[in-house]
Amino acid sequence: MIAHRTFELIAPSGYPHDPEAIRRALHRLHAQGHHVEGVHATERRFQRFAGTDGERAAELNHLADPSRKLPDIVLAVRGGYGAVRILHGLDYEGLQRRLTDQPIALVGHSDFTAIQLALLSRAGLKTFGGPMLLGDFGAEELSEFTMQHFWNALTKPTFTVTGSVPQAQAVDVSGMLWGGNLAVLASLVGTPYMPPVEGGILFVEDVNEQPFRIERTLYQLHLAGILERQQALVIGDLSGGKAFEYDNGYDLNAMIEHVRSVIGIPVITGLQFGHIPNLLTLPVGADAHLVSDAHGFKLTVSGYPYLS
Repeated sequence: MIAHRTFELIAPSGYPHDPEAIRRALHRLHAQGHHVEGVHATERRFQRFAGTDGERAAELNHLADPSRKLPDIVLAVRGGYGAVRILHGLDYEGLQRRLTDQPIALVGHSDFTAIQLALLSRAGLKTFGGPMLLGDFGAEELSEFTMQHFWNALTKPTFTVTGSVPQAQAVDVSGMLWGGNLAVLASLVGTPYMPPVEGGILFVEDVNEQPFRIERTLYQLHLAGILERQQALVIGDLSGGKAFEYDNGYDLNAMIEHVRSVIGIPVITGLQFGHIPNLLTLPVGADAHLVSDAHGFKLTVSGYPYLS
């Protein structure tokens, strides 16, 4: 039985392009007895963005207001592009004061990675990589897998996810779980918004990128010294890239094997995270323990804000 929760919608990136999906998502949340605030975030448009930079930053900064009651779940409407444009306008000190150790879940993925990593770096705030309003809650067919893992992650102090893909490397490591969209993450290298994580477990995903583009982005993290400081790299979904005859056998598997040979840390594959219908929810900034062998992997996480 899912408790009735208060959702607050935010749209820090692109505007939602499918009104019918928004209608489905809101109907489903209301039908479950949840209260939804911030619906106006689904209606704003400025160029390709869900409002001006100032409007989108103010939406997040509103969470720092000590006079208002906090929602249970802050849910990103969609990804796209635009979050990086508002990072300099966020009230990190105010958000840190108001949200630290509070039972509140900020959830999203894709372009929302920029917000998540900035909040972790500048305010020490832990958030959740997970479903969004438009593509997940508003999907034509709601994924039971996605919803089950969403509520499990948000309402329990610890949980474990497993993968059945056989692993080439045996791993038993612990560290901070962090990551998100690979392209967005790499774009923050050298900025104040990249968390200086040492000994972490880094998870990444991307969509509609060819293997060589993914490799180039991983090389950026490698050459910047970020990967060598982690305990392991966990690869999520990398689907959508076109195969070309010119690739001549160079596919995702070949790319991953090459990356594994040069970065100096274990590479784990098969994480159900990314632009996929059946999506895990993963806390960014949580404590994690990762074990892998020839039969798959097990990832146990704890130490994140959860809803009682």
